[in-house]
Amino acid sequence: MKQLWFDFKQRPWWRKTIDIVLVLFALAGMAIIGAWGLYQLGVTNNKGAIDKNYRYMVDAAAVGHDEETVEVADLHDQLLRLAEMAERHPVNARLMLNAVVTSDDPLLLDRMLAAAAIYLDQADTLGPERNIIPWMRGPEWPALKDAILRDSALICEAGRLTGVEPRLIVGCLIGEQIRLFNSKREMFKKYLGPVKVLSVQSQFSYGVNGIKDFTAAAVEQHLQDPTSEYYMGPAYEHLLDFTTDDHETERYNRLVDYRNHLYSYIYTGCILHQTMLQWRRAGYDISDRPDLLFTLFNVGFSQSVPKADPMPGGSHITVGDRQYTFGAIGFDFYYSGELASAFPFRRERFVSSDHALTPEEIERIQDNMSDCRRPEKGLEYRKDSSNQAIKQSNILDEPPDPFGIDHSKVVPTEHTAQ
Repeated sequence: MKQLWFDFKQRPWWRKTIDIVLVLFALAGMAIIGAWGLYQLGVTNNKGAIDKNYRYMVDAAAVGHDEETVEVADLHDQLLRLAEMAERHPVNARLMLNAVVTSDDPLLLDRMLAAAAIYLDQADTLGPERNIIPWMRGPEWPALKDAILRDSALICEAGRLTGVEPRLIVGCLIGEQIRLFNSKREMFKKYLGPVKVLSVQSQFSYGVNGIKDFTAAAVEQHLQDPTSEYYMGPAYEHLLDFTTDDHETERYNRLVDYRNHLYSYIYTGCILHQTMLQWRRAGYDISDRPDLLFTLFNVGFSQSVPKADPMPGGSHITVGDRQYTFGAIGFDFYYSGELASAFPFRRERFVSSDHALTPEEIERIQDNMSDCRRPEKGLEYRKDSSNQAIKQSNILDEPPDPFGIDHSKVVPTEHTAQ
């Protein structure tokens, strides 16, 4: 070591400068590789926490399960409580009524009223025309609703293909988009809010639902492994078939497709269905627990451990001056009655198919890949990634957007909700 130091001191100044620069580059490279390794191992995942209002979520899920039969609901009592809600909070009562009208679940209203109890004590000081759910009172929610409705046909198609209630897919989408809208408020004000589009991630987590590459790869593996606890059945084995041998690139292109989000929704539906099956095979049916399904979608397969008394929660999301968990955001939306016309409640949230996809059906799914110019994979590792994306978009005479997006082409007209 002393000899190295002696040799270094004997070198001319320009050689010392080169040596120092090389050492700094080596250290930077090691830091980047180390960070990438920690990310791949899942060490950087936000393991989340149990939601402080978990008891309300558990109570909502328990409605009807302590009865001799869950088919019987006290309609008179339901209407009395809804009338009381309408007197104090007409906005939420109207949403609930609309949702019940489009549903065949006799216990839905009881569960919606139980879910609303989280905020009732805090809502008495509000004006009658305000939503009792705090995060739905900000400017993000109206813009996000419009953006989701523009994708309603794609979401419902993904629900059909994966055997999952579309409303569950929307709950996952809202948790991720609310987080993005609030963590990138300036981008929301300038780009996403005015044109009402969904934010597409291309760094570390991909697409509108923030799905990590290794999670997507695990979904594909589960589909084709009959021995897996996540296996959905032979009807789904070819749902995510690739068209090329470069699966990694094709998977990335599927998820970051900003003009057509069908694949993001299909992967989301598969994650929900596979996780539900994992728990059911372990002896725990969580198909009627949207709070847990949203939480497990958020924390990933690695933290999905079936057990008797699971608690909802997940990563923390700050909206305004309040902190929520991912599971709570999804739960709030699910039982709020919002968007019930486009995404009605279904009595059976998961329906497995025995119809294998035909080659023509598989090809139709694959045809949903658009020819949009996607952000270059690996751009997240560059210090000037945002500036680079803007520079590229300007070269092509496209509007300057952090993702290089032409907002006039974000949603194909054939998938626009009526």
